[in-house]
Amino acid sequence: MAALTAAALPRVRRAPGHALLGRAARIGAGIVVVVATALVVGVGPFLHGIAAISPPAVAAAFVLIAVATAAAAWRWRVVAAGFGLPLPWRDAFGAYYRSQFLNAVLPGGVVGDVHRAYAHGRTHEQVGAAARAVAAERVFGQVVQLALTLAVLVPLVAVRSEWGASLAPVVWGAGALAGIVVAAVGIAAAVPRARRLLQREYRMLRPLLVRPVALVAIVLASLVVVAAHVALFLVAAAATGLSADPRGLVAAALVVLAASALAFNVGGWGPREAAAGAAFALAGLGGAAGVATSTAFGVLALLAVAPGAFVLLAGRRARRARAGSGGEGDG
Repeated sequence: MAALTAAALPRVRRAPGHALLGRAARIGAGIVVVVATALVVGVGPFLHGIAAISPPAVAAAFVLIAVATAAAAWRWRVVAAGFGLPLPWRDAFGAYYRSQFLNAVLPGGVVGDVHRAYAHGRTHEQVGAAARAVAAERVFGQVVQLALTLAVLVPLVAVRSEWGASLAPVVWGAGALAGIVVAAVGIAAAVPRARRLLQREYRMLRPLLVRPVALVAIVLASLVVVAAHVALFLVAAAATGLSADPRGLVAAALVVLAASALAFNVGGWGPREAAAGAAFALAGLGGAAGVATSTAFGVLALLAVAPGAFVLLAGRRARRARAGSGGEGDG
């Protein structure tokens, strides 16, 4: 649920001072956004979102996040196989739960992805390839999410519905961003050094890109992941007592999910609440309702990835047991 770029993982092993400063700046920006949102709507909506959590909502969250995790693990296995790195289903499922938990509780939103890339790469003694596989897996997922978001928002904007009018700036912004990316790739392709870099990345991704079955699997898995998170947002909206057009709520959920993927966040918090408050305010439902729903969504998502903590603890115990047995054997 957190942002990850293709370059984020390969850089993690060397963390110079400027990289640490950049990370701290992003975390600080996320905190500033949360504080600014609280100053605008007050702390009441945050408290309302927390108080709205109920056992049925928590149960639904566990089911939906389990479905999303299973689909994301499947996507990771498909991508890793394309890089020549086999990944057993059980390992992928557990590692993805652990990754989501670490992303949710640690600043930056990518620590869990770095951890699973390193653990998988160490198994095959190919940490670099594993890091690229994780980065590619996350980027594929975000591309599908962006495409789905536009597919839902553009018709709403076209018919000039209430939600469409409120979210029109998002559509224009996404379109502009897509245009910038295309232009940047075109410019890079004209520069010899950048072109060689693009060609190298393409060669690494080619085993995936030339296999229609793999691409279909990646798209389907990504759609399931997004659908599960959108459903969780609807659960959060219902828990807070919000009654609104379901189509509008789905569109708002997609915008909120896109905002939570921005790099400056703290465990997903920050841009998500600001985006929800703005979208709901523009739709006439009030920014407070959006912040309360987003808060409930964040708490439910955090609770639902708790199994990742048990995976993390089990892994540490297993490593300690292996280290203990190895020490006895050496002695």
